[in-house]
Amino acid sequence: MTLVLALTIGLLYGAAMYMIIRRSIVKLVFGLVLLSHAANLLIFTVGGLTRDHPPLAPEQAALPHPPAVADPLPQALILTAIVISFGVLAFVLALVRRTVASAGTDDLDDLRTTEQ
Repeated sequence: MTLVLALTIGLLYGAAMYMIIRRSIVKLVFGLVLLSHAANLLIFTVGGLTRDHPPLAPEQAALPHPPAVADPLPQALILTAIVISFGVLAFVLALVRRTVASAGTDDLDDLRTTEQ
């Protein structure tokens, strides 16, 4: 399972970098979205995968061999990253809309010529 997630993360990072270096601003935004998804999956994978275990320790945790529990820290970090990436995406979309409305194009090369 970890190998599949590692390959998926690499694919998402590669696709995000490819989209970010494209000429269109819209593709840049899609690249940022893919980058945030890849970062969330990376945090999830590095945090360790435990299936069918609660994130909280039951009352029997005082036993010498407590049952396995999931680590809640990666879950909290991913929730925070989702909220932050949504806020950044909303801000970038507002900037793109304003830029396209004022310049009339979403091509980055054409935007460089309108800086006068």
